[in-house]
Amino acid sequence: MMTTLAMNQAWGLNNLFSAFHSAGGDDSRPAAAMSGGGALPATPPRRCRAIAVAGGKGGVGKSTVAVNLGMSLAMAGREVALLDADMGMANLDVLLGLQPARHIGHLLDGSCTLRELMLPAPHGLKVIPAGSGARRLAQLDTREHAAVIRAFDELPDPPEFLIVDTAAGVADNVVMFAAAADDVVLVVCDEPASLTDAYALTKVLSRDFRVRRFHVVANMVRHAGEARQLYDKLARVCDRFLDVALDFMGTVPYDEHLRQAIRRQGAVVDLWPASRSARGFKQMAGAVDTWGEPPRTGRDRIAFFGGQVGPAPDPIGGGM
Repeated sequence: MMTTLAMNQAWGLNNLFSAFHSAGGDDSRPAAAMSGGGALPATPPRRCRAIAVAGGKGGVGKSTVAVNLGMSLAMAGREVALLDADMGMANLDVLLGLQPARHIGHLLDGSCTLRELMLPAPHGLKVIPAGSGARRLAQLDTREHAAVIRAFDELPDPPEFLIVDTAAGVADNVVMFAAAADDVVLVVCDEPASLTDAYALTKVLSRDFRVRRFHVVANMVRHAGEARQLYDKLARVCDRFLDVALDFMGTVPYDEHLRQAIRRQGAVVDLWPASRSARGFKQMAGAVDTWGEPPRTGRDRIAFFGGQVGPAPDPIGGGM
């Protein structure tokens, strides 16, 4: 049964989008202007860049990439939140050795705020757990997923980056969280099903949500040539059949240190910062700074921090 809070938020969302579409307008204005409130504050809130880590197929290392990308940014001095969007099968807290007392379900039933839900992790990283083995979370409907996304609009001090670890597959909850982000990172590995599923997810996001830009990470590769071959295979089929732009974000080489970090419930960039895989993650964190301003299109889809204003995060400093 849908909780009262989720119903209220979903009801508000329906009214918001109904009013927007009937007026033919754009709801990209700041929240204060839309609500008819007073003037904007003298110092507008900082803009958060939301990055969804996806891949279609399970087992390609999405969660590992999300954890280490987020930790790399945090170690570079950035304010980063990490959202586990794999509802009911969450594992980010396990990968980081955290023990959450609450999860997204408590946010939806109104027993905690999003800020209260955040768990502290090393280097200032904040983790938002989804809850593992919770059948209720695995059965959330579209309105409740929308309520989770819209909850981020209420953060008074948003982080500079939000990393969203999505679930496997192309179900509604997966594509909804991915489409709500500013950028989508596709994680692929050297398996035929990995490329097939990554293409399927790209097709759904581009066709149904008008996502036009994707960043590709080649995970668990033996050498740089293998990584480039994976990217080229996906790029060729996307160029032929889809109207999207792909860029090669980086490589995570096969590394025993990464496997050890997973067993020790930590990030390899923190435990073994000089390892091959850690260097790959740090290079990817630096690549984030080359993406330019995110393409914030009209609110034809629900977005994280949809009403935010202010400048995008400053460039990442040296040492990456």
